[in-house]
Amino acid sequence: MPLLPRPSLAPDLPARSASPIRAAVIGAGMIAEVHRRSIRTAGGQVAGVLASSAQRSAEAGAAWSAPGEPVRGYQDADQLLADPDIDVVHICTPNHTHVAYAEQALDAGKHVVCEKPLAVSVEEAERLSAAADRAGTIAAVPFVYRYHPLIRELRARRVAGEFGTWHLLHGSYLQDWMLDPDASGWRVDPRDGGASRAFADIGSHWCDLVEFVSGERFTELTARGSVVVPDRPVTGAKSFTAPDTGSAAGRAPVVTEDAAAVLFRSENGVLAATVISQVSAGRKNRLWFELDGSAGSAVFDQESPETVWLGGRSESRLLHRGAGDTSPEQQRLTVVPPGHPQGYVDCFAAFTADVYTAITTGAVPEGLPLFADGLRSAHLVDAFLTASDTGTWTKVN
Repeated sequence: MPLLPRPSLAPDLPARSASPIRAAVIGAGMIAEVHRRSIRTAGGQVAGVLASSAQRSAEAGAAWSAPGEPVRGYQDADQLLADPDIDVVHICTPNHTHVAYAEQALDAGKHVVCEKPLAVSVEEAERLSAAADRAGTIAAVPFVYRYHPLIRELRARRVAGEFGTWHLLHGSYLQDWMLDPDASGWRVDPRDGGASRAFADIGSHWCDLVEFVSGERFTELTARGSVVVPDRPVTGAKSFTAPDTGSAAGRAPVVTEDAAAVLFRSENGVLAATVISQVSAGRKNRLWFELDGSAGSAVFDQESPETVWLGGRSESRLLHRGAGDTSPEQQRLTVVPPGHPQGYVDCFAAFTADVYTAITTGAVPEGLPLFADGLRSAHLVDAFLTASDTGTWTKVN
């Protein structure tokens, strides 16, 4: 059963001409760089950038320009959205700014790719999802781990009934970038990053991926969050950078979780569990899950995405990308021969290509994560926060 019903056509969206999609990026940090590369890999044109100031925008535009493809640095959002040459806006800014930028872009008739979380509250996410429905343009959220070829292979095998009925879903997403007590950044401040940090940032990816592959929908959860570093530097440091130990602003108490443990029940009564951490030494981006069914099990590790483990009662085996009879979706997303590893940047490029296919043709490719999926994630985060506070089972709306 599919996770969410998906329209085959974006409402009121006409097919576009075959000229390259022209994109503007709001933000110029680490994730904006990933978007910039994926736009070009997907055949789009990076036409403009809006950074934190007019000067920073001009600097980013100059740095991002390529021969024959100048990148305009905008002074403000109004100037960007008034540019008739921009087809799609990629929003890569701190979490609390997503709603304002996305609403403005949708109102201007632009297609939108907005980084997750879609918003820092359910109410804002609902408002934004409704705005996307009214606009009738493509509005997507980069849950890009869906685009590993072997993820699509596992999903196809589940649909075909290979694993039987699910008994248990479990796993983790572990990082270590917040292990140092002096590590900090805007994500730590709930005013900028939201009331949840680790679960909203990476637990959201785990939930989206497991629901997408398994077809189960989590309907209630209980959880505990943990702050293991009681205070961190007050700093404007970027995320995923070296610790800033010289901040003159001192330190502030940490109120957003460094780690979390979550237990779920699905609408079919299947139990699921995950451990989420940004303080696990040596773990960089270990998104791992095991799905245990009545006829077989499957294991995927995002740090080793070229193989999946398939378990059976009589034998278990590793399935390599490109091996055997592959599903059409695995074939579609495979861009290099087996043995030449594909990874995160390839996922991002494939996601962006699907967004641009939807913009160009009006047909939404199967599995493209839209604002409805971002809203789904917001409901899970909201339930996590409630359960963490109360210690009770909490419904996921």
